[in-house]
Amino acid sequence: MSEQIIPSIQAHQEFLQGNYNRAVELFEQEIAQYPERVSNYWYLGLALLLQGQEAEAQMAWMAPVMDANLEQAQIWTSELVSVLQTEVERQRALAELSVNGDSQNLKTAWAICQHIREIDAENLSNLWQLLQLSLELGNLNADDRILEQIINILRASPPSPAIADRLVRKVLQQLLNSIPVRPLTFQLANACLGNKSIDAEILFVMLLAKMDAFTHALPLPLAIEYGELCLRLQPKCLEAIANLINWYQNAGKNLESVKLAQNMLAIAHKLEDRIAANYLMTRGFMQAGGHWAEAQTAYQEYMGSVRSLIQLGIPIDINHILNITTTGAFAFYFDDRPQATHQFLRELGRFTQTRIRQHFRYEEIGESGAGSVGEPKIRVGYLSQCLRRHSVGWISRWLFHYHDCDRFKIYAYSLVQTNDNVQQFIAHSCTEFRHLSPADSIDRIASQIQQDKIDILVDLDSLTSKRCYGVLALRPAPIQVTWLGMDAPGLPAVDYFIADPYVLPEVASDYYAQRIWRLPQTYVAVNGFELAVPSLRRQYLDIPQDAVIYLSCQTAVKRHPDTARLQLKIIKSVPNSYFLIKGGDEIEVIQQFFTQIALEEEVSCDRLRFLPEVPSEEIHRANLGVADVVLDTYPYNGATTTLETLWACIPLVTRVGEQFAARNSYTMMVNAGVTEGIAWTDEEYVEWGIRLGTDPHLRQTIARKLHLSRRTSPLWNAKAFTREMENAYRQMWQKHLGDRGSSDLRLNTAL
Repeated sequence: MSEQIIPSIQAHQEFLQGNYNRAVELFEQEIAQYPERVSNYWYLGLALLLQGQEAEAQMAWMAPVMDANLEQAQIWTSELVSVLQTEVERQRALAELSVNGDSQNLKTAWAICQHIREIDAENLSNLWQLLQLSLELGNLNADDRILEQIINILRASPPSPAIADRLVRKVLQQLLNSIPVRPLTFQLANACLGNKSIDAEILFVMLLAKMDAFTHALPLPLAIEYGELCLRLQPKCLEAIANLINWYQNAGKNLESVKLAQNMLAIAHKLEDRIAANYLMTRGFMQAGGHWAEAQTAYQEYMGSVRSLIQLGIPIDINHILNITTTGAFAFYFDDRPQATHQFLRELGRFTQTRIRQHFRYEEIGESGAGSVGEPKIRVGYLSQCLRRHSVGWISRWLFHYHDCDRFKIYAYSLVQTNDNVQQFIAHSCTEFRHLSPADSIDRIASQIQQDKIDILVDLDSLTSKRCYGVLALRPAPIQVTWLGMDAPGLPAVDYFIADPYVLPEVASDYYAQRIWRLPQTYVAVNGFELAVPSLRRQYLDIPQDAVIYLSCQTAVKRHPDTARLQLKIIKSVPNSYFLIKGGDEIEVIQQFFTQIALEEEVSCDRLRFLPEVPSEEIHRANLGVADVVLDTYPYNGATTTLETLWACIPLVTRVGEQFAARNSYTMMVNAGVTEGIAWTDEEYVEWGIRLGTDPHLRQTIARKLHLSRRTSPLWNAKAFTREMENAYRQMWQKHLGDRGSSDLRLNTAL
């Protein structure tokens, strides 16, 4: 403190002891006796402010400045700011000494900082302190202008050496930890970097540590901005590259992600990093559509690298292990060779399960699980990241709805919290619905399942969720089942895969790692789907009223070029026909894909219509009514899209194969009482497509059958299907008890 701003000692002591009334009296006496000692004005105003007399405080501060010249006023203003900043530090120190955690001192410090801001708006040091106090008090939401003010000053000014680097780091860390969704946080980080107010390496370390949190907490565009900033700081950081690739792909920027994946592959030296790069490249090419050959090449590289990893037994990080658990699924999109695919999944399953258990000390969870032997109800737990407005959620909700709560306790473990209408519907149908945080590790999830004494754990995501896969590997329940997801994983810890007589042929038992449990009629059933007002009309699409409309509505990953070629052969053969193509984030790439094949097949591109995504599933289903015939994909059929098509009573052409993914539509059509449109060869696929397009009477007959099937067919009887699932659960539990030499009174209940 400079000599000029030392106040009266007695008055200052009263001030420090909190005797503000007495301090005010003494400061006023000092001013009356020594009006030239302006420091007394500063402390008089401060004492008044701390008593809540804000207007009087401002008058005290202004009194000496009003008659001063410009130079003197600037000096005195600087002194006043210094006094106020000293008091801010004192109030912070008092807050730290507070035993009961009272925030009053912080509030006082914040209020003083606001006055400094009014006196000296460009005081960057004060603004950083004010921002920190706002974060600590949780009141930043009320005033984003502090952030904006700092950003503007940083952008306009050279680096300020007066700002403590640790304060900048601390505030940025608090912002990233507490409210990373705030777009201004990114702008502040960028401005600090440009202003050199923070070391680039320090900022990079901060951002990299938050990558996982950004995935779950940020809107995709903002997460991408953070990822791109990370790459500017460290262009060769593989972790940052991989995160940004994932965000690009989730945002539909698939071709941009491919370029990054190629860069990642070029600089990756470790086998596990090359595996990740090839997988991400495969996914980018496939999701973009129209790059099938490149995708297949990248996937072959991926599979070869994974097999090398398994054979060499290289020790790798658990995150890499978890990342490769679900990467075998792309094989189903390329080829209908289930024996080869499941052989690979078996190898991958044995390898990853061993590594996962080693990392999480599997023996602490237990080999078989305790179950709830002796309790009156079988406990069934469903594990999924899709218990929401998602294909899995739309279908599984009926099973939850019809479960017999007198005989079963139903637990749902949701890895994603949305609270949308489907999630709420499912939650209300359960004994317990557990929202699991993205921060919950797989061993914590497994421990929760074990604590709930789940008898039968049902995985709904199969090969699409690494967290579900990891939990299954730890076997927290004595019986573990996969149902509804993509296909059965190769995990030894999974006991059963739910199917039916149609979706998997008998020979599948020879190559599946799991026992195939076939329900009597169908492996899936629903009571129907909700519809909204359609947004499509023929006139909107510039299609004549008497034309035949074919429709294909699948994601880009299912658009195998061989099947697309068959579809265009159908269009070519049916006069006055049009082809509506829906699905895929990068619609321009899909247009190029189909346009090229159309030119090769001599089909006029004027007969193709590319449909954008619609706001909701309900609108999508309503829009199905514009089509006369739906053309399915192969070797990966539709699943939910097939159910929706049949519920809309629209004829469907499907190509049946050997693998589960190539027989979904087949079992659904059979269980809806329709065989017209089921093709066993490529030639039959084209023949059925042409016949349905040229025979309106046949289309009407199929539509009537489908309409009548709503009252009679297994596919639309979710209650009966639920009883079949429950019967399967009882038999699985009975077999488990028999294997253990136990008995259970619950199984004496009549089925």
